[in-house]
Amino acid sequence: MRQIDAASITDKVAEMVVRANVELPQDVLKALASALEEETSPAGREVLQQLLDNAALAKSTRLPLCQDTGLAVFFVELGNDCHVQGDLTEAINQGVRRGYKEGFLRKSACHPLTRANTGDNTPAIIHTDVVPGDGLTIRFMAKGGGSENMSRATMLTPAQGWKGIRDFVINRMAEAGPNPCPPTIVGVGIGGTFDQAPILAKKALFRPLDVPHPDPEIAAMEDELLAAINDLGIGPMGLGGKTTCLGVRINMAPCHIASLPLAVNVQCHSSRHLEVSIS
Repeated sequence: MRQIDAASITDKVAEMVVRANVELPQDVLKALASALEEETSPAGREVLQQLLDNAALAKSTRLPLCQDTGLAVFFVELGNDCHVQGDLTEAINQGVRRGYKEGFLRKSACHPLTRANTGDNTPAIIHTDVVPGDGLTIRFMAKGGGSENMSRATMLTPAQGWKGIRDFVINRMAEAGPNPCPPTIVGVGIGGTFDQAPILAKKALFRPLDVPHPDPEIAAMEDELLAAINDLGIGPMGLGGKTTCLGVRINMAPCHIASLPLAVNVQCHSSRHLEVSIS
C-alpha cells in the first residue's frame, strides 16, 4: 500500500492552480496560432493576435490570463493501492485557498442566493474515481462563469439520434454567440444518465486539441460539429470570422434503452487546465 501525505497534495494543488491560471497549455497556443494563419476576418485576426499576446504576457509577468480565475474544478484518480494520510478533500481545498491567495487570483465562489463570497474560492468541486494501481492523479480546471453559463444538458429521445445531438449542440452554440468568449472549446457528453452526461462533457475538455478521439466514428462526429460551429460565423470574441471554435471533444457512455442524455459544456479560449501525478 502506497502512502501519500496530505500535506504534499496541498503543496501540489497550490502550485498547480496558480500555474494553470498564468500558463495557457501548449495545445491551445498551437490551435490559436493555427487559427490566426487561417482566419480571413481582419477583426478576427486582431483578436487572435491579442489572445496570443495576452498569453505571452501572462506567462512572463505571472499575472492571470483572465480576471475571471474561475471556480476550482478537480478530477481525481485515486489508486486502490494508494492511501492518503489525512483528508484528501481538505488537502485539495487547502491548496486552493493557498494558491488563490498567494497567486492573487480572484475568488469567485459565493452562496447561490445571498451571493456572499466564501472568501477563499472554496469549496472546490471535486470528482473522485477509484482506479487500479497505487497512483494519484489530479486534474485541475479553472472554470469561468461566462463559458459555464452557456453550458446546457437535456434528455433527448432515442429516436432523435445523431441528428438530434447535432442540432442541439449547434443551436446551443448559435444561441451562446459571443457570450462564452470565443473561440471556444466544446465538450459534449453523450449517454449515461442525466447527472453523468455533464461530467462526461466536462472531462472531455481535458483532452488536448491535437489528440484526436481514438474511435474513428466519434472523431468524425467531432470534426462534423467543429465545422458546423465554425460555419456560424460568430468568430473570435463574436466579431465575425471563421474561428468560432478551436475544437469539439466528445465523451460517450452507455445509457438506458429509453433515454438519450446529452450535455454541452462550453470552455472559453482561455482553457486553463493542468494535470499532475503525485508520488
